[in-house]
Parts: sequence; C-alpha cells; structure tokens
Amino acid sequence: MPLSEYIPPVQRSVSSQFREFGVFDAEITAMLSALLEEVCENIPVSETGARAYVATKLLDAAAHGQLSTDALKAAGRKALDPPTMWP
Repeated sequence: MPLSEYIPPVQRSVSSQFREFGVFDAEITAMLSALLEEVCENIPVSETGARAYVATKLLDAAAHGQLSTDALKAAGRKALDPPTMWP
C-alpha cells in the first residue's frame, strides 16, 4: 500500500492514547518512521541531530491529533526550514 494511502484506524484520539500509554501503537509508529525517512531523504544518516529534531516534531504533531500524512509531512518539512530572526 502506498504511504500516501496509509491512514491507520484510530478508535480514540491519538493524544489520549499517547498520554495514557506514553507510546503510539505499532501502526502509527510505522507510519511515523516511514514519514521520517521520506522527509529526511536528503539528510545524511550521520546527521542524527537533524533527524532527531524532525522526529520530535513528527511525534509532537501526531500527539496533537494530526494523523494525516499531509499534516505530518508539513510538520516534518517545517522542522527543516531554517530559523529566521523575525517571529
């Protein structure tokens, strides 16, 4: 199944699931891992800091209920945007 068509079945909100157990289920974890690799395709594996930062942003977005691949990709790509000095 192509990643863009993969939306895991969720019977309760992800944020409540995350708060209750402190982890995501295997399906969501697999989706987040695949999205991390997709978003970081141009970042060398040795750049662990950058990859960890993107992973953190993906986890945060998912914990706040953003489960669509588009929303998660946007969160991951936003993490790769260079910082600006203007808010």
